[in-house]
Amino acid sequence: MLSDEIRTVAYEGGKLVILDQTLLPGREEYRELKNKEDVYRAIKRLEVRGAPAIGVAAAYGALVAVRAELEEDPETAKRFTAMSDEVFGYINSSRPTAVNLSWAIKGIREARDAALAENAGEPEGIAVNAALTAMEEKARAIHREDVESCRAMSEYGLTLLRPGMGILTHCNAGALATTGYGTALGPLHLGHERGYGFRVFADETRPLLQGARLTSWELHRVGADVTLICDNMASIVMRSGRVQACVVGCDRMAANGDGANKIGTSGVAILAKEYGIPFYMFVPMSTIDFSCETGDDIVIEERDGDEIRTLWYEQPMAPEGIKTFNPAFDVTPAEYITAVVTEKGIARPPYRESLAALREK
Repeated sequence: MLSDEIRTVAYEGGKLVILDQTLLPGREEYRELKNKEDVYRAIKRLEVRGAPAIGVAAAYGALVAVRAELEEDPETAKRFTAMSDEVFGYINSSRPTAVNLSWAIKGIREARDAALAENAGEPEGIAVNAALTAMEEKARAIHREDVESCRAMSEYGLTLLRPGMGILTHCNAGALATTGYGTALGPLHLGHERGYGFRVFADETRPLLQGARLTSWELHRVGADVTLICDNMASIVMRSGRVQACVVGCDRMAANGDGANKIGTSGVAILAKEYGIPFYMFVPMSTIDFSCETGDDIVIEERDGDEIRTLWYEQPMAPEGIKTFNPAFDVTPAEYITAVVTEKGIARPPYRESLAALREK
């Protein structure tokens, strides 16, 4: 299993290390994140990416960054709450769409506050150490929950698939996007282990090419049957009968079931509905933003136009000075989603009711 060989996010001996995914598939290089600037950069530049992995990296990253601030200037212990809040806010500002980022930071802040309240009468050093210990325990808990969530989603997702199926996926929602089996790729990894013989078609996923660089690399590495296609080939592949299901991840889902995922996902969903192919979105409960009523309320990150013009080319592939529009995500309306797979079970329309019911399980 890939997640046993390559750890997307690792925390050992007080050190936070990530696999730099901007270098894949050419190089497998791990990098230590030592301070808030390192953590911000790693998330912003997609060195670590995928909603669950971002959450785990942010949780550990907040802890490592706060410790770094204390080591650089021990006087910050006197303003520990304000200093750590500044660190939390800075890391949280790295990317706006993936809800796991703010969710993880919120969890770390709550762990800190509870420890400080419990040790309110203690000397400053004891209270700060208690808070750091609580933050580390919370970060480890978030990490464990991601691994367990991936396994549960993989099992639930596999019940929707049959041996020998052709399956199309977009972007990367596998071991590289999590710290476990993955979300949407989880049942494909699990099915591969159990001899299901899936035939996977991976959209390249322009402009950052997560499908080409990450999904095809991840599945090929474990020996799965994977075929790389350009994004604009999805329609002919579906129409030709090669695809019996589509599986994708999600970076933020609204209470009504609208799901934001990597740009191009909504087009896949529309095509799938047209061709009568089920479209499954894999969503950890931590990725569902119940305070967000519909997809219209989701803030969509817009990235630098050079990702379109020059990023993967030896020379520019667009005219000098051309305007660009580069949204990182789009929103798939709930009406195009056949089912939502979570670690608590499978939700079906109407999603406002079914997702709320899973929340209470």
